[in-house]
Amino acid sequence: MTSDASGPIPPATCVLVSGGSRGLGLAIVTDALARGAKVATFARTVTPELEKLAAEHPDDVHVGSVDVTDAGAVATFVREAAAHLGPIDALVNNAAVGQDSLHIHTSPERIADIVTTNLTAPLLLTRAVLRHIMAKGSRGRVVMVTSVCAQRGYSGLVAYAATKGGLEAAARTLAREMHGRVYVNCVAPGFFASEMSSVLGTSELDTITRRTPSGRLVEPENIVPVVRTLLFEDTNINGQVLTVDGGSSI
Repeated sequence: MTSDASGPIPPATCVLVSGGSRGLGLAIVTDALARGAKVATFARTVTPELEKLAAEHPDDVHVGSVDVTDAGAVATFVREAAAHLGPIDALVNNAAVGQDSLHIHTSPERIADIVTTNLTAPLLLTRAVLRHIMAKGSRGRVVMVTSVCAQRGYSGLVAYAATKGGLEAAARTLAREMHGRVYVNCVAPGFFASEMSSVLGTSELDTITRRTPSGRLVEPENIVPVVRTLLFEDTNINGQVLTVDGGSSI
């Protein structure tokens, strides 16, 4: 691909968020909508919160019950979302599954599921959205939600950490491939009180909290402003990993 892009990339106008049914994903969806963007989001289960958003903003929100590992269903969702909302120019890869077992006790089937959900599926979704952006002759932004686990070791999270590290490597490479047509970055949250971090147990989370310079775990509200900046602001940040963990990885 030759470089034919110059100047800042415009703010996102139509954002696709995977895994937007609850927690951080839902917070990102709500914030993007508040910024005036149209939002498409899917999850395995469409929650009442998403149904309410879609009902309140029928022209600006498109939701669907889609398994991120079903490549055909994801491709169909992208097409339907674009038909409903208009051209998609931003993607937040948020959908993921966690892990709660030592590597030697994790079955091959479970490892394959984690890799498929957390690495293969986001790469395929990114490919679909990038092809859509390029076909429209537009420019765009991609944000990968990764994890501090990609940078620091935590017991019981080997496969999970490997997938998040893979996304960070992919983001750097994609940023170079896209030659300024699309900014590709990662936001790496530390542990927060989510469904995935709860598998660590209270004692381990307490230990992480004590060792964190800020003295507290990360909340989704700490992550959303960083994602917002990467989607809507002229930062010229590209191919980077922005870690939000209260300093625990220092």
